[in-house]
Amino acid sequence: MPPRHPDSIAPQPEEIVVTQKRVACDGGGGALGHPLVYMEMGEDNSVECKYCDRVFVLSANHHNENEYLDPAARPPEAH
Repeated sequence: MPPRHPDSIAPQPEEIVVTQKRVACDGGGGALGHPLVYMEMGEDNSVECKYCDRVFVLSANHHNENEYLDPAARPPEAH
């Protein structure tokens, strides 16, 4: 592969907003994916996948790690 021209613009990595500091990435799956990896943000508010360069950014409305999130949550009037 020929070297890149110094003036060429490299695309920015994909940024994914998440609500928890623990995330998983498989590169999008399929033939273009990579092995499933789990990452922890620690004290930071973002983490980068070392395989595909995706950047996972913590949302301003994130959840406490110990808080249970009901996958089928409904408003009280729906009960």
